[in-house]
Amino acid sequence: MILIGAGFPRTGTMSLRAALNELGVGPCHHMAAIFMDEKQAPLWQAIVDGAEPDFDAIYNDYQSTVDAPGCFYYKELMEKYPDAKVLLSVREPERWYSSVIDTIYLSYLIPRWMEWMPRIGMFSTIGPFLRLVRTMIWEGVFDKRVEDKDFAIGVFNAHIEEVKRVVPPEKLLVFSVKEGWEPLCDFLDVPVPQDRPFPHLNEKASTRKAYTTMRLFGYVAPVVALALIGLIVWLLSQLF
Repeated sequence: MILIGAGFPRTGTMSLRAALNELGVGPCHHMAAIFMDEKQAPLWQAIVDGAEPDFDAIYNDYQSTVDAPGCFYYKELMEKYPDAKVLLSVREPERWYSSVIDTIYLSYLIPRWMEWMPRIGMFSTIGPFLRLVRTMIWEGVFDKRVEDKDFAIGVFNAHIEEVKRVVPPEKLLVFSVKEGWEPLCDFLDVPVPQDRPFPHLNEKASTRKAYTTMRLFGYVAPVVALALIGLIVWLLSQLF
């Protein structure tokens, strides 16, 4: 592990992930990996449920990490990987909170039954992913109070101050994606790319669409299922 990302989600972490991959400090782990790799969610859920972290299994194919879940375990990761540097991505708190509520918080509003969907085909990661996000982030980090703006921003700010206090200054970069390549490259001691701009990936619309679609499915699917069952029962009653 070369770099540990300690910044909360919605602090430009998707852009950072792309930047680190371009700089050769990758593959970079991100919450998106949990949705894409069915082995990931159970490993993290075990940690949430009290098991000893198996970071070797989680980060076997990665050289860096940003976003959740890693950002919540930066101290444990520092102990596991003592030579790694720490990147704290930051954002103006009001804008951060607005972004959270408009995007990833929608996952908490998805009907709970979807956490127990059969792990088949394209649905194999949805249930474990939703359960992990709920238990780790919304009920864990934010204590079921993310809708309390002052409380949520307080958690966000307290985390930033804790990271600054805990991580030795020579191993820490406090970084906004608005700063571009130079501070990041200086920190990692790699050349500044001259032929491409710093990635700015704004996935807000796609994130909202994905969670809104899942939420709609969560409400519609049981109604359709009940209607089909009712239809079958009626047809059987006509036959017999």
